[in-house]
Amino acid sequence: MTAENNRRAWMSLLAKAPADRLNVLWQAHGATPAFHWLRAPEIGASMVRGRLGGTGAPFNLGEMTLTRCALQLESGELGHGYVQGRDKAKARIAALVDALMQGPEAEVVAAAILTPLELEMAEAKTDRAEKAAATKVDFFTMVRGEDS
Repeated sequence: MTAENNRRAWMSLLAKAPADRLNVLWQAHGATPAFHWLRAPEIGASMVRGRLGGTGAPFNLGEMTLTRCALQLESGELGHGYVQGRDKAKARIAALVDALMQGPEAEVVAAAILTPLELEMAEAKTDRAEKAAATKVDFFTMVRGEDS
């Protein structure tokens, strides 16, 4: 797996993570490194595109609120945060984690923040799938006597 794919994976994980859980893991990780803003957290909107059945022609589904920011650590690494909604604190943490993942602390940050998030989100997905499977109804057709 390339570094770009790894970055795409952790950025996706950070964007989808519950804000309160991400904050708890960040606080447990330790001190916030020194940084300066390249773009302070700002709230905006982005067009969301969809496809019918996942394979049809793309269409504009509507707009979604998002928060984005960019920062640079004093050691030089750049970090970006893009999150759904209006949560500036979550965007800041996502940008800090992104920047730290590109430096010498990457393994520590991955073990302290990304791995627990990934495991918890996978478990939640499995739980949702099991609950949905429990409500599944199998329909079948019985052969009636006059249809023979």
